[in-house]
Amino acid sequence: MTGGSDIRALIENLIKKKRSTDSRFGGKLRNLSLEVMSGDGSSRKFIRVRGGKEPLCVAVLPPSSSTKDMAEFRAAVDIGTHLYQTGAAVPEVLAHDEHDGLILFEDLGNTRLHDLLAADRHQALDYYPRVVQELIRLQVNGSRNFEPDWCFDTAAYNEQVMLERESGYFLEAFLHDTVHMAEVDGLAEEFEDIARQVMSCSEPLFLHRDFQSRNIMIDADRITIIDFQAGRLGPPGYDLASLLIDPYAGLDAGEQQKLFSLYLQEMQAYPEVTIDKIIRSFPFLAVQRNLQIIGAFANLSGKMQKPFFRPYILPSLIILRDRLEENIFRPYSVLRKTVEEALTCFHGSVR
Repeated sequence: MTGGSDIRALIENLIKKKRSTDSRFGGKLRNLSLEVMSGDGSSRKFIRVRGGKEPLCVAVLPPSSSTKDMAEFRAAVDIGTHLYQTGAAVPEVLAHDEHDGLILFEDLGNTRLHDLLAADRHQALDYYPRVVQELIRLQVNGSRNFEPDWCFDTAAYNEQVMLERESGYFLEAFLHDTVHMAEVDGLAEEFEDIARQVMSCSEPLFLHRDFQSRNIMIDADRITIIDFQAGRLGPPGYDLASLLIDPYAGLDAGEQQKLFSLYLQEMQAYPEVTIDKIIRSFPFLAVQRNLQIIGAFANLSGKMQKPFFRPYILPSLIILRDRLEENIFRPYSVLRKTVEEALTCFHGSVR
């Protein structure tokens, strides 16, 4: 990654190129100031750019010029531009530099839905029905004319993603590296069966894949969705599960059920979407998302040394255990027993 002076020069040069066609940047270069922002679990660099006291944009830079990091940059530009043009609630891509991977996004302020939940939970919950509506628009409109070539990771959510990036992530980062459990006979076969259950009733729309309260910005009553660069086509129930079982939010069962019903009701406005597939796939997708969350939190708090994420592992495990008590998961006895044992081990380690 380039140093501070180099980053400033990159941003200034891109603004110079853009200001002739965008009045937002006119006359602001001399009073330019930069403020490094937190990137949560991302290794990308986020910088708020101000002209004097006025916010101009947010600059995003890749961590390196590797093929993977530059592909993620390209996906952010292509997918972000597409979603914005469909009317989805995403920030505008104001400018980008193909050589250095720099993107200038519209500045959405500092307030995330998660921040509102911490400050005024009642007020924050009032936003959720609108968030559900924006999610549906993102999923349906975003899938229209979507080009799989834009994706930097995989072109679609499939069994490989589920087994390698979700259940496999849970297995390696949490079971092996965090609670140090040995290999469990029969667990891989149950993971494979759950993945098959998802694919048997998949309804492909646009999939954000990290649709949770820290990726939803609230600015002057406007809702905007960020961190969409890993988007692809996939089952819409996954993003819905991400929102409802979001450990940062801690929605109770009644709140989740109300939003789930609202989602199904609002989705009926789109006859091309098969509601029954969403209903049948949802419990399995909720498990998949839960496995991914736990794996990610274990990796971020362990290998990545980001302690912010560790307190969310226990509630995520409890959510997973409770989900697996549903009748539909009775055949998955190995997974249910493994989660119970892992929960006991992890709970004991944090007392």
